[in-house]
Amino acid sequence: MEREKASADDGRWDRRSLFRGAAVLAGAAAAAPLLDGAAMALADGGDADALFKAGKFEQAGRAYEEILKKDPGNLHAARRRGYVALLSNRFPEAEKYLKTAVRLAPGDKEANELLGDCYIRQDKFALSVPCWKAAGAEDYATWFAAISGEAYQVKGDVGRVRFLQMDPRPLVEASVNGGPAKRFTFYTGAPNLSLTASAAKEAGLKAVVSQKTDFEGTPIWVHYGVLDSFRLGGIELRNVPVGWSSTESGADVGAEGDGDGLIGTWVFYHLLTTFDYAGRHLILRPRTPETARKARAAAARAGAEPLPMWLSRDHDVHSVGSIAGSGPRVVGVNLGGVGEIAAGMPEEVARRLGVRVDLDRPIETFAHSHPTITHPCYPEEIRLGDAVAQRVYCEADPNMPVNVPWPYGSGFDGIGHFAHCFFKPYNLTLDFTDMKLYIVRGKAA
Repeated sequence: MEREKASADDGRWDRRSLFRGAAVLAGAAAAAPLLDGAAMALADGGDADALFKAGKFEQAGRAYEEILKKDPGNLHAARRRGYVALLSNRFPEAEKYLKTAVRLAPGDKEANELLGDCYIRQDKFALSVPCWKAAGAEDYATWFAAISGEAYQVKGDVGRVRFLQMDPRPLVEASVNGGPAKRFTFYTGAPNLSLTASAAKEAGLKAVVSQKTDFEGTPIWVHYGVLDSFRLGGIELRNVPVGWSSTESGADVGAEGDGDGLIGTWVFYHLLTTFDYAGRHLILRPRTPETARKARAAAARAGAEPLPMWLSRDHDVHSVGSIAGSGPRVVGVNLGGVGEIAAGMPEEVARRLGVRVDLDRPIETFAHSHPTITHPCYPEEIRLGDAVAQRVYCEADPNMPVNVPWPYGSGFDGIGHFAHCFFKPYNLTLDFTDMKLYIVRGKAA
């Protein structure tokens, strides 16, 4: 099993690497260290790319617009302006600029993948198919072409499901195609809903496309299909894209006891989800303006300020946090997953921030299906909004690149990611309507 780590990008994994072990946890979102003085000066001076990399997305968007006013044929500015809008789920803006980018360069893979992601976030799967074909992602194109009717239909008012366990990974119960309860973990560092091979077989799933790949040195098959029904407590989702993986013999991939599947970000962004760590529940509601209003009101009563939220690479959740006095920076928010750390960061970030790193105790592990070595580290403080932890166990990765561009990463700088153990005293609500994150100490009301 992969533990929640940041990892080096060795060029061997790609967008679909997170599907390799569809029921196996993926590695943490890539992050990058603090900008150096020269780069920060460029950002402060209005350089569009420097602003983007610094996480100053609104300013970057305006800077790219200025470039396009002077040079309407600038592919990079059009593509990046569309990406900025997509990070905040501003779909009309994102479509406008990404369509411009595709028109300027019909074969541009990045523009097509971003536009394809823009469509699938809106459940416009048929419109996304040409984009995935142009990007060379034939598996996605075939998968999404097989989805007919309304995907992710939400039935019910609220689903409250108890954590069967908290560690080493949270597990909840869910029903697949009306069958008996299965055990699922969840992770916002993974995209779609996924099952084990045995659970998929029991549910009667048929693959619309399959792909042979590698997982931790072992050849496996990854399959994609469409699930009729997925029920979490009082909430049911119908017509849901799903993946599963198997060994060449058809057996499950992963260790015994890992559960029957994994719930990824695609499910959560169709709902208003509260990850009630303190109360040991997932609380799911339909994603509507009314439920978003109630979430804002509940957070306000608890004294919690809304934090900005961004979504990159179709599933990676980001917000604003700080590590060791860094000040507000873009950070990954990795809910669920497995591991003992409260946060992870590149070792260079730890060094530049003066974080104590225990180099005498290397940790040999896997992330993104590949081996990596990290070191324990102990920042004086890590903070996400008003949520704070002091001198807690974190990890620093000496092999993590300082910036991971598309298609392997977000392309913007961050100082690390907050992980499973950080959230235990809190409840968090992800509002993908207004793109806000609320974190409140204690159990959800």
